[in-house]
This record gives sequence, structure tokens and C-alpha cells, in this order.
Amino acid sequence: MNDVTNHPRPRPSHRLPSLRRRRRQLVALATGALLTAGLALAAPASAAQAAARTQTPLVVNARWGGHCTYDRLVIDLQGYVPGVTVTPVPKLYYDGSGQPVPLAGKYFLEVRLNPAAGHDDAGQNVYQGPRLQKIYLSKLKGIALTGDYEGYVTFGAAFDTKPAYSTTVLHSPERLVLDIAHPNVC
Repeated sequence: MNDVTNHPRPRPSHRLPSLRRRRRQLVALATGALLTAGLALAAPASAAQAAARTQTPLVVNARWGGHCTYDRLVIDLQGYVPGVTVTPVPKLYYDGSGQPVPLAGKYFLEVRLNPAAGHDDAGQNVYQGPRLQKIYLSKLKGIALTGDYEGYVTFGAAFDTKPAYSTTVLHSPERLVLDIAHPNVC
């Protein structure tokens, strides 16, 4: 008797799980390669956007205007509009020194931009707006640049009455808008 004939031959169905496993491995490998290639092709656009965001936005001006139902404070920027917080405060102080800001008013808002700078990388001032300005609008009575320090640019705004305000970001050119509502004066 021949030993070869006594052993049953594996049927093709026994090989099927092994072939399925290999096929799955190949599909997974091919999918991984395609995903990696796709990410590599997309990286330059993402890298360009990330590089644009790594430049600290520069605060270049602050301006204001009165309208029939609101006063508007606009902060002009180069780059993108950074994170902004607007906080009611009992009094305004200069960042760093802690000295009080000499703006008359009963109510104050602190507008803080981060990351931002009013100077370039060489330390040269790029902010061309007012440092301390009395204003005679319906609600807005004054503004001050209160800080440009360690990635924060801070403004203070003064009011005689409690301000109702909203913020908006506008593009081309980049700017932050603070609208302060008041009764119709037109």
C-alpha cells in the first residue's frame, strides 16, 4: 500500500479560507497605499494653509463710525482674524504696567485678540491707529490701545451707558467689527 494514496487530498474548499484571507490582506494593503498617496497629494495644500495661519496676524488700525441705530468700532488686520474675546470690565488698565487708562465713562469693554501683534518680527510698529481717543458718538465715548504684549493685542472702549454689543468678522480685508446698539438717532 502506498502512503500517498491513504492520505486524503485537501479539497479546494479547504484552501478557500486561506485565499480569502490573502485577498483581504492584499485589499487592506492596497487601500492603505492609496490612502497614503492621497494624503501625500493633499499635504501641500494643507501645509500652505497651516503656514499662512502660523504667521501672527498684525493689528494695523482701529476706526469707528456712527450710524442711525448703532456705533461701530472696526479693528483692521493683516493676515487672518485671530481669536477674540469681548469682556465687560469695571475699569480699563494698560497691560504690563497696570496703570489705569484715562478714558471717561461708566461702562467699559475690553477687546482682546490672540494671537496678534501690533508690531512686526523686527519689532517695528505696524499699528497706525489711535492709542487713546475720546469719541463723541451716541454710545461709544472713547477707545484706547491698552496692550500689545506676548501675542495679545488689547483695546478698551468706554461708554456712558451699558452697551449692548455684537461682534462680526469680515474678510477682504480682514477685520473685526464691534457694533454697539442705540436708539434710532436719524
